[in-house]
Amino acid sequence: MLNQTSHTCVGVNNQSVSQPITSGFIHSVETCGTVDGPGIRFIIFTTGCPLRCLYCCNPDCRYLENGKQASVDELIAEIQKYTSYMKASGGGVTISGGEPLYQPDFVREIFRRCQELGMHTALDTSGFCELEVAKTVLEYVDLVLLDIKSFDPATYKQVTSVDIEPTLNLAKYLSEINKPTWIRFVLVPGLTDDPQNIQGLADFIATLKNVEKVEVLPFHKMGEYKWQQLGFEYLLQNTPTPSAEQVQQALDIFRSRGVLAIA
Repeated sequence: MLNQTSHTCVGVNNQSVSQPITSGFIHSVETCGTVDGPGIRFIIFTTGCPLRCLYCCNPDCRYLENGKQASVDELIAEIQKYTSYMKASGGGVTISGGEPLYQPDFVREIFRRCQELGMHTALDTSGFCELEVAKTVLEYVDLVLLDIKSFDPATYKQVTSVDIEPTLNLAKYLSEINKPTWIRFVLVPGLTDDPQNIQGLADFIATLKNVEKVEVLPFHKMGEYKWQQLGFEYLLQNTPTPSAEQVQQALDIFRSRGVLAIA
């Protein structure tokens, strides 16, 4: 483990500070993921996140200190063990969290090294950071998985505890530079499933030229036990999983705007 770290807490009002890149904080890795980007993927889950999503399945990633220090060199060495599987399947490396853009310099360096090795890179993000910070990371990102929790600002704030504007700004910038993007939307009964909310999001996505698809993700409570272990109050314990009909209604709304949507 190296003794010099580089991490930056990034919010709407914070700036990234350039430091030598040696290491950062991660929660864990998944060596053969299949849902966070195309093909078989090596997924790095970073720690640190400014959002407090009501349905978060990784509440143990909220704070940097929840993770363990890992060097870029160590991670790249581990990634290279799976290169043949990733390249044969059209996969690559995904960085998720937490919020990866909470440690932009660390994440940027991992992606830079991966692209040097000819690996596909994907960033799974809420988009909640200053746009100029995100730009430095996006230079080395092939695909963005952008989580848009809601379109109605009040609902977004209720779900995440933060404002929606930075995420929408990032979405618009990704369209401007034509960066391949998958939009992810979690359908939560009684919270994000209002048809007007979904229609607003569908209309917004229809204005973007770079979105390859929208993934409608049914709400689940797989992470509830973590909240209990951490002593956090889980406010959605009585919220049901959306029915097949509710999921289909959301898909129909997106598709009616000419957006490819899957569940």
